[in-house]
Amino acid sequence: MKIRTRFAPSPTGFMHVGNLRTALYEYLTAKHEGGTFVLRIEDTDRERYVEGATQVIYDTMKLAGLEHDEGPDIGGEFGPYVQSERLSMYKPYAEQLVEQGKAYRCFCTKERLEALKENAPEGTGYDRHCRDLSPEEIQKNLDAGMPYVIRQKMPLTGSTSYHDLVYGDITFPNEDLDDQVLIKTDGFPTYNFANVIDDHTMGITHVVRGSEYLSSTPKYNLLYEAFGWEIPTYIHLPLIMGKSVDEEGNEVISKLSKRHGSTGFMDLVNEGYLPEAIINYIALLGWAPKDTREIFSLPELIEAFDINGISKSPAVFDYDKLSWVNQEHIKAMSDEEFLEHAKPFYDEAGVDPSCYALLAELLKPRIAKFTEITEKLSFIKEYGDFELGLFEHKKSKSTLESSKQMLEKAIPVLEDLDWDRDAITEAMKTLAESLEVKNSVVMWPVRIAAAGVAVTPGGCAEVMLLLGKEESLKRIKYAYSRL
Repeated sequence: MKIRTRFAPSPTGFMHVGNLRTALYEYLTAKHEGGTFVLRIEDTDRERYVEGATQVIYDTMKLAGLEHDEGPDIGGEFGPYVQSERLSMYKPYAEQLVEQGKAYRCFCTKERLEALKENAPEGTGYDRHCRDLSPEEIQKNLDAGMPYVIRQKMPLTGSTSYHDLVYGDITFPNEDLDDQVLIKTDGFPTYNFANVIDDHTMGITHVVRGSEYLSSTPKYNLLYEAFGWEIPTYIHLPLIMGKSVDEEGNEVISKLSKRHGSTGFMDLVNEGYLPEAIINYIALLGWAPKDTREIFSLPELIEAFDINGISKSPAVFDYDKLSWVNQEHIKAMSDEEFLEHAKPFYDEAGVDPSCYALLAELLKPRIAKFTEITEKLSFIKEYGDFELGLFEHKKSKSTLESSKQMLEKAIPVLEDLDWDRDAITEAMKTLAESLEVKNSVVMWPVRIAAAGVAVTPGGCAEVMLLLGKEESLKRIKYAYSRL
């Protein structure tokens, strides 16, 4: 049997980390076995529909590298792949169940249902008022044009069991199951009903979704059984939690939400995380490879993914770990790839193209996100009256007085140099040797004078290469005059 999985998001806004993980695991489940990954848009909840959200889904999937084999934009033999374009098919299935005595028309008004909800004991649902109406009553209501929903007749006794590949065998007592609505008064299907019809008619073999659906799965299965259809294989995923700190400073773990930080894929990308690093990290939220490896490309994930590695325990989204994964992906880049990502930030900072190779060497091992480049190179464009206290550094044995002396000696040496890294470094070392001081006694004040900041990518030679000879000398002379 060829595996067919589907990602069926609702166009209700941005793509949350939880949705993206579901899509990723569905993709990996199919692709690991050479199966088919389907994209279906479930847009029948018109109250929550957000204009433009379908495009967000397409853009996210493309950027994440999760290419679907069938879907609304590329077609396929099981289309249409947008739920609102399939509306005509749902009601006949529901009416089939009514004719077979497995579902019924419910004429209860909204007011009656609300009153029932207010007065019923907690945990009890619909009272099945219309479940056993006589054929005469039903016809009378239909003739009067009374609006109705179609509900499924749930078994009143016994239990419903199913097997999940992650959580094992699960059993729910049937008395806890509501007579679920299949078709609403407006003729639209409910989410659960449309889901089952679509999955069956599209030949979906494996349903991958969050563990919050564990309790509603018996309802799905009873529908499959009512139609005499084969039940798909279920893979329920553990919750994704977030970390926060309470007022007492204690770490609190709770369901991931916006209060923990960015939880949308595009938001994380805009913060500087690489799509491939986000996908790599999300793959590890609830799944563990057979070895201790943690850094994967998408093709490597396809090869390594194994359903047996999915955990029951909730996963905790850790931004520090995501940053580490991102950093590892940056380190593994070729200089050409690195430049492709870094160039917009170089242009913003005013970097000369002759320094691209130098910056790859300096920044690639040191940044966790490309957005950090802006701050690291801000000294190229920004220079002012910085605190002179920066010249003082115990470890480098640098003081205000020694800095003044070093700059005075360094300026004529630098003026006569060919401007390259080795020449600058060698000249500063030779100067230190002639003055019988440590290299740092010369290099610290020269770097501070040129950059005007305490922390720079690279030492004094690298800073001055980034600035160029004219700008470096201009700054060093100005800093010397201030001292």
